[in-house]
Amino acid sequence: MSQKKLDVLALAAHPDDTDLCCGGTLARLVQQGKKVGVLDLTRGEMATRGTPEDRLRESEHAADLLGLEVRINIGLPDTELENIPEYREKIIRVVRAYRPHICFVGAPGDRHPDHGDATRLELDALFYSGLTKIKTHDADGDEQQRWRPSHILHYMQDRPFEPDLVFDISDTFELKKKAILAFETQFNVSDHGDEPKSYISSERFFKNVEARARHYGHLIGAEYGEPFKYYNGPIPFTSLGELFDSDPFR
Repeated sequence: MSQKKLDVLALAAHPDDTDLCCGGTLARLVQQGKKVGVLDLTRGEMATRGTPEDRLRESEHAADLLGLEVRINIGLPDTELENIPEYREKIIRVVRAYRPHICFVGAPGDRHPDHGDATRLELDALFYSGLTKIKTHDADGDEQQRWRPSHILHYMQDRPFEPDLVFDISDTFELKKKAILAFETQFNVSDHGDEPKSYISSERFFKNVEARARHYGHLIGAEYGEPFKYYNGPIPFTSLGELFDSDPFR
């Protein structure tokens, strides 16, 4: 596994979760020169539509669109995400390999049971990744050094929460849409063919994605925004530079 350091690592239960929920932010961070990666826990093999092979192809296309440094899938079982040492170790190995300063994780709880289960698994793995006595090794058999991200943020999934911050994605919303639509078996499907319709495959769901981005953008005086909740807050500041640099239209 590569030892290339990342600034940001976004973790998700399924391929397409990060694209859908924080894709605009990831794209903007890439544009700002940050090294960004995604860790998908499962192959999404239990989804109503598509195959694991479809999802892998789609996720690679989305990663290229967003400009990700790396997109990793560790193949945990979809709908069976347990918070057990075996699964935590797989996440820890990735975190220690890429040593992200910031991690994005899923919502604390959500409509899809996998989302809350994944978040609990991710949070524990991120904490345990900082413990020296939990030993892991890279692909070459070398012992990895402990690592814990400095900041963790929850991205919003299906069910809303009160955010601690909203990231302005006005400049990258169209790119986010393209990344979502890269998952052609999942979203905004015009011809469902032989496969059934799903909650997320309808045009209405896709319109709701834009409506949410507009809503949170409106709250910060921007066109589009993505909401986040800071884990284990309050949010630490050493400068108010971001506030001096911004002039929201509201």
